[in-house]
Amino acid sequence: MPQNKITILSTRSLRDEFIRDAESKDILIDVVPFIKTEFIASEETQHKIEKASTVPATIVFTSGNAVEAVAQKIKDQNPAWEIFCISHATMQSAEKYFGKKSIAGVADNAKELAESIINSKANQVIFFCGDHRRDELPELLKKSDTQVKEIMVYKTIITPQKIEKNYDGILFFSPSAVKSFFLNNKGNDQTILFAIGNTTADEIKKFSKNKMVISDKPDKTFLLEKVSYYFKTNPVRH
Repeated sequence: MPQNKITILSTRSLRDEFIRDAESKDILIDVVPFIKTEFIASEETQHKIEKASTVPATIVFTSGNAVEAVAQKIKDQNPAWEIFCISHATMQSAEKYFGKKSIAGVADNAKELAESIINSKANQVIFFCGDHRRDELPELLKKSDTQVKEIMVYKTIITPQKIEKNYDGILFFSPSAVKSFFLNNKGNDQTILFAIGNTTADEIKKFSKNKMVISDKPDKTFLLEKVSYYFKTNPVRH
C-alpha cells in the first residue's frame, strides 16, 4: 500500500460517494457496521404515530432513524407539526419527509435543542426516539415543566465483531457503536478515534485513552474534514 494512504475503519455504513470522496483525499475507508436499527412494527406504535399525526403538535427528533421510522408509518400525510430536531442529517431527513416549513428549531446537540424548545414556550412535546435514547433532553424539558410524551419507534441492536487489522483511525457515530466495538476489541494504542459528537466522545472515554478528535458538527462531512485535516498535520508512517 502507498505510504501516503490513510486507513480508516467506519463503524457504520456510509454512502459510496462519501467513501469515494475520502479516497480522493488519500483516505481508504473500510466499513464494518457495529449496530443495526429495526423499526418497531407493533400495532400499538402504529396507532400512537397515526394519532399524533392527526393533531397539531410540537415534535422532537434527535435521530434520523426516528424520522425515517415515523415517515414510513404516515406516508402521504401532511401533519400540522412544529418540529425541533438535531441539525444536519436529522434535519435534512425531517425536511425531506415533512417539509422545510415544518422545522421550528434546530441545534447541534441535545442541550441546545432543549433550550430552543423551552424558549418556544411549548407546553408539551412528542419525542419520537429509539430504545437507547439519551436522558439529557427529556430531563431538561421536564425540569422546565414541559411535558414530554415519548414514543419509541425503533430499536438499536449491537452487532459486535472482532477486528484484526490495525487502522490509522476509527470513526464512531453513536455511543451504542462505541459499546459494541469495545466488546471484542481494544484497538491499537496509536489509532486515532474520531467521534461525531460529544456524547459519542464521552462514551469512547469510558473504554480508551487513545487520542480522540471530535467533529465540529454532528455530520459525516464535517467528520471527514476532521480526519483529512488531522492526518495532513500529523502524517503517519506505515
